Amino acid sequence: MILRNAERQQAKIKLALQGPSGSGKTFSSILLAKGLTNDLSKVCLIDTENGSADLYAHLGDFKVITLVKPYTPERYIQAMELAESAGMECIIIDSISHCWEYLVDFHAGLTGNSFTNWSRITPRLNNLVSKMLTSNAHIIATLRVKQDYILQDKGNGKMIPEKVGLKSIQRDGFDYEFTIALEIDIHHFANCSKDRTGLFINASPFKITEDTGKQILEWCKAGVTLTTVKDLIQKAVSLQDLTEVYKQYTSYYPQLETEFISKKALLTNTFLKPEITEQNGIDNTIH
Repeated sequence: MILRNAERQQAKIKLALQGPSGSGKTFSSILLAKGLTNDLSKVCLIDTENGSADLYAHLGDFKVITLVKPYTPERYIQAMELAESAGMECIIIDSISHCWEYLVDFHAGLTGNSFTNWSRITPRLNNLVSKMLTSNAHIIATLRVKQDYILQDKGNGKMIPEKVGLKSIQRDGFDYEFTIALEIDIHHFANCSKDRTGLFINASPFKITEDTGKQILEWCKAGVTLTTVKDLIQKAVSLQDLTEVYKQYTSYYPQLETEFISKKALLTNTFLKPEITEQNGIDNTIH
């Protein structure tokens, strides 16, 4: 156990983008990804929206993985692993709501106690969340929202129905898993509902552009570097020290797994060696 100063690590952004149909979630996601990577060839879009990604091919040569039913958490994870293995720096999941709809339907088809049956559902979704949070790529996940219409006064006494989003189609509190959560309205303006970066706190509604992604990237690049964590691993003189480094910089583990495992093996081997003892002047150390 150690007492340390608060410090921020360099990070990969985990961003949720939610809005009603027609709000521009896919288009905005691609603009964000372009700003985050400065190279759309390093962006992969996991498409569950019937090929909608191809409608934006004119924006650049981003990669696409098309998912079809069943939209299981495991298939989302496989798609992310495929993108990671191809060296993608940003993964767009468009949309992750299909996964929740699959799980709700799966739960409805189970027999027995409805409450206890969730124990068969929750771990599967948690695995997907864990994969997103530990990925070495920037993650942008779009969420559909339940829709309704309200009457808006457009002047001259004219009331016009307007589409609005009510609640995201996902598990309650799902957006809390992300660093930033943005809500887009039908006019393509974004509001920030959650922001751990401080970039959008109290910001007026804005349109998402490539510059928005660049702004987020600058925030991501500040803080403790990968090299710093490598040095801390090498300087660990006990398994407890190494464990503290792991706990403090868990997000770096996917990148530094080899270093952590090698150091653990070295320290384990060191502490298993018998201590030097002498009896009658004879060194009994085992070599």
